[in-house]
Amino acid sequence: MRFELFVALRYLKAKRRQAAISVITLISVLGVMAGVAALVIALAINNGFREDLEQRLLGATANINLIRTQNDGIRGYQELAKRLARLPHVVADAPALYEEVLISSRSRAQGAVLKGIDPQDEIRVGDLLRHMRSGSLAGLNETFANADPIIIGKDLAVSLGAAVGDTLTVTSPQGSLTPFGIVPKYRYFRVVGIFDAGFYDFDATWAFTNLWAAQRLFDLAHVVSVIEFKVDNVYQAPSIAEVIRQAAGPGFDTTTWIEQNHSLFSALKLERLVTVLTIGLIMLVAALNIFVTLAMMVMDKNREIAVLVSMGALRRQVWALFTLHGVLIGALGTALGLLLGYGASWVGEHYRLIPLQADVYSLAYVPFHARPWDGVWIALAALAISFLATLYPSLGAANLNPVEILRYE
Repeated sequence: MRFELFVALRYLKAKRRQAAISVITLISVLGVMAGVAALVIALAINNGFREDLEQRLLGATANINLIRTQNDGIRGYQELAKRLARLPHVVADAPALYEEVLISSRSRAQGAVLKGIDPQDEIRVGDLLRHMRSGSLAGLNETFANADPIIIGKDLAVSLGAAVGDTLTVTSPQGSLTPFGIVPKYRYFRVVGIFDAGFYDFDATWAFTNLWAAQRLFDLAHVVSVIEFKVDNVYQAPSIAEVIRQAAGPGFDTTTWIEQNHSLFSALKLERLVTVLTIGLIMLVAALNIFVTLAMMVMDKNREIAVLVSMGALRRQVWALFTLHGVLIGALGTALGLLLGYGASWVGEHYRLIPLQADVYSLAYVPFHARPWDGVWIALAALAISFLATLYPSLGAANLNPVEILRYE
C-alpha cells in the first residue's frame, strides 16, 4: 500500500480527542450519500414517467399519420395506403376515420372520440385494442339487426354505466339538413368489448367501431380522415414521415408521435434538468463539509505534517495524502448513496409504493426506472466535486513550513 493511501486511511479513524473532526467527517459522508441517493431516485422517477408514457403512447397511437391539409378526407385511400406501404421502413398501415361524438346510455351521456377502423389493420399499427378487459376485438366484425358494434374504454364504460351487450346511442355533430334546420344524426351501437389501455385519456374518451359503421354515421362513404403507419424505428419517424409525405403528393401532410406529444416530453426534459440542478445543491453542501473537514484536519495535524516533511516526505505526497482523504470521504458517501438510491428505486417499482390519480397523471402509480448509466455519471460527478473540495486545504498542507512549526517544539 502506498504511503499516501495508508496515512489517508488512518486519518479516517479520528482519535477520541479529535471527536469534532470525526463528527464532521461522518456528516460529510452522509451529505454525499443523501445527494447521490436523492439524485438516483429523482432521475429514476423521471425516467419512469418518460419511458412509461412513451411506451403507452406508442402502443396507443400510430408512429406516423398521413392527413389532408384541407381536412377534407382522403379518398381512394385503399390504393394510396397500398402504395405507401411499400416504402422503406414502413412496417404496417391502417386507414381510420374519427370524429367527436356524444355517447349516451339511458340518462347518462359523455363526449368521446369515435374511431372507425379495420380491426385487422389497426392491431398491426397499435397495441391499444390488444388490452381487452371484457369482450373481444373480433366483435367489431359482428352484425346486428338494429345496431352497429362498438368497443369503449373502461373509464368511459364506468361513466356511462355500460357493459358488454348494452346498447348505446351515438350522436354525430355532422347532422342532416332538413326544413327545420340541421338535425343531429344518431345511430345505435351495441357494446362488444371494453378495453383497458392503462392510459386515462384513452380509457375515458375513446371508442372504436368498424370503418363502415363510422362512415355511415358520419355520412362519409369511401372516405377516411387519416392513414396510420407503423415504422421499424420510432425515433426516425420525422425523416420517414417526410418520405411518406413526398410520396403521397401535394395536398397531404404528416404528423408523428413525437410532434403530437412534443409539449409532454419537453416538460419532462425540463423537469429532469431542474431536478439535477436542485438536488446538485445537496452535493455542494456535502463538498463544503469535506472542505471544512480537511481544513480542520490540516490545522490539527500541522505538527505531524512538519515531522513527515522533515523525515523526507515530498510536498506532493502531503498534497496527495489530504486529497486522497477527501476523495475517500466522497467515494464512501457515493457508494452508500448508490446502494440506497438503487435499492429504494427497486422497492418503489416492485411494490408500487406511491399510488397516483390516473385521471390526473395518466398513470396509476409512480414508476421507478433507474438506469445504470445515470449511476455512472452521478458517481463521477460526486467524486469530481469531492476532489475539487480538497484542492485548497491540500495545497495549504503541502505549503506548510516545517521549520516554523517545529521551532518551539
